[in-house]
Amino acid sequence: MALTELDRSLLERCLKRDGSAWRDFVDRFAGLFVHVIQHTAQARSVKLTAADIDDLSAEIFLAILADQFAVLKHFRGECSLATYLTVIARRVVVREIIHRRLSEALGHVKSQNSNLPMTKGENQEIVRIENQELIQQMLAGLSEQDARIVRQFHLEGKTYREIGDELGVPENSIGPTLTRAREKLRQSLSASMG
Repeated sequence: MALTELDRSLLERCLKRDGSAWRDFVDRFAGLFVHVIQHTAQARSVKLTAADIDDLSAEIFLAILADQFAVLKHFRGECSLATYLTVIARRVVVREIIHRRLSEALGHVKSQNSNLPMTKGENQEIVRIENQELIQQMLAGLSEQDARIVRQFHLEGKTYREIGDELGVPENSIGPTLTRAREKLRQSLSASMG
């Protein structure tokens, strides 16, 4: 499906920071994002509360707003805007679910109002520090290139694109590198507990 004139106009208005454009954008795509969140959570057998859905929706909108609408600027118009945003939203939701599940698996506290582990508020500092210690464990035994990817993603908060550009590696190789590093960490933790 091609980019519609309505979406093309909305996209241009957002990028020009037209006063009502962002509100129109949110009105147009909020329902789509909720659907993506629910579908992705169901596919991964994760039960969500209304607060979880709100939090994940906010994460999606923040991803779109990041770096002055970088996500929208990268849209090439080769598909519908809804299709493009579905892919973006799913990536954000999967990343958040994985991050929260990893935190839960490593023993972090759950929020009282949520089925997902707490990632915000007073305990965030504790989670971040503990995660940094785990990241340091993860770095042990990795090649220098893989260690740089892990550091940039987990400690510096860089995106796959930023890491790929900085290190000169294909963007699509970063996810598998991080997965291998996480698996080594899981094996290391299992061995130390067993």
